[in-house]
Amino acid sequence: MSRKTRDITAEHVEITSYAAEGKAFGKINNKIVFVPYAVPGDIVDLQITRNKSSFMEGRITRIITPSADRITPICAHFGICGGCRWQHLPYNKQLQYKQQQVVDQLKHIGGIETESLQPIIPSEKTTEYRNKLEFTFSPRGWMTREELDSGMEFGPALGFHLPGKFDKVVDVVKCWLQEEISNKIRIAVKDFAIKHQLPFHNLVNHEGLMRTMTIRIATTGEIMVIIVMREEADDAMEALAASLQSDFKEITSLIFFINGKANDSFDFLSPYKIYGSEFITEKLDHLNFRIGPLSFFQTNSRQAVNMYRMIRELGELKSSDVVYDLYSGTGTISNYLAPFVSKVVGVEYVQESVDHAGINSKLNSIHNTTFVAGDMKDILNEAFFTKHGKPDVLVTDPPRAGMHGDVVNILLNSGVAKIIYISCNPATQARDLKILSAAYKTILLQPIDMFPHTHHVENIALLTRY
Repeated sequence: MSRKTRDITAEHVEITSYAAEGKAFGKINNKIVFVPYAVPGDIVDLQITRNKSSFMEGRITRIITPSADRITPICAHFGICGGCRWQHLPYNKQLQYKQQQVVDQLKHIGGIETESLQPIIPSEKTTEYRNKLEFTFSPRGWMTREELDSGMEFGPALGFHLPGKFDKVVDVVKCWLQEEISNKIRIAVKDFAIKHQLPFHNLVNHEGLMRTMTIRIATTGEIMVIIVMREEADDAMEALAASLQSDFKEITSLIFFINGKANDSFDFLSPYKIYGSEFITEKLDHLNFRIGPLSFFQTNSRQAVNMYRMIRELGELKSSDVVYDLYSGTGTISNYLAPFVSKVVGVEYVQESVDHAGINSKLNSIHNTTFVAGDMKDILNEAFFTKHGKPDVLVTDPPRAGMHGDVVNILLNSGVAKIIYISCNPATQARDLKILSAAYKTILLQPIDMFPHTHHVENIALLTRY
């Protein structure tokens, strides 16, 4: 922040609403000012942190009049760790703003009429709903101004990155996103590392043994703990494994990786040591899914079931139907729909995910799925349709960037009667639906909340061909 910007303050600014990406905003002399952690209805004083020609950004220095909707967050780390940014909003208000976000983006970006928009499906749980959390070690945890002023000393941390600061880690005492046993395991690992003088990894000079830890918890009760070290340390691994296995019988899979790279990703590395099982099992309705250390899986398992049920219902599937599942990942949607149709063809970029999808079919004695690895814009052609059969229903669940333009055009000319488009980013979904509207009518829109206390929202669109 420049000195010129630092000198700009604003008093008695009324926060009026939320914009895209969950940013609260008000106006100063008819210029939009975005204010993190504000609530519509707040009257606040601001320190301007960014001043552009068309907008400003500000930080609350004083809440003069709190909004009637403002509530006290339950988490001690609210506003610091970067997660759960809407925890100061009642859940019914979170749902209201998420619904409005879908409406605004579909209308303004896609020109899509939203009369068919259904009420958002709330999450069954608003805390302890995540099946996966990733934590980072740091030899010197980040501290708030209040903590520094109190005389608290710097210490090692195991927690989350400070937003926008890759080298700063907030030490987490209690996280409300996973069940309490996750907190106990995390603290036990941190205490063990400190007691046995296992150095925490420095994110700047890349020294120190302990890098990251991931905890995955299935609704079956099985727990996987993944610990990443910078180098081989067999004695430390053996001792830590023995301690965790003694104290936490719930841990059914303990996996160590070695990562000497500059970044923390271990996506393309192989496990170095495995204690217990190589996977945990998640159950979704009638199906079991194996989840390995590198597997992608919907983070909110209970809400994922509701989404898959909705897909099946919207598809009005028949036993004779051929279904395509684009961006099929590890085959959760494909395998969920397979018992109700003639055949499901899943298409996915990543070969490892395709392999896991096939394993999940075998695990559930499903024999009518086919999974193909490749770039959709290259392989979805007439030869592919001839080989696998033209789809009666096509499900697409792309990443946040949406579908590649070539894939959208392939669908536009495919002749498929029904498309179900699932999106974690209504803005890119709106862009794609606008193109598809040349041949398809959007007849139903169904938002679903997968991530309470955040602005993120999933949206399902049902399209039929004119």
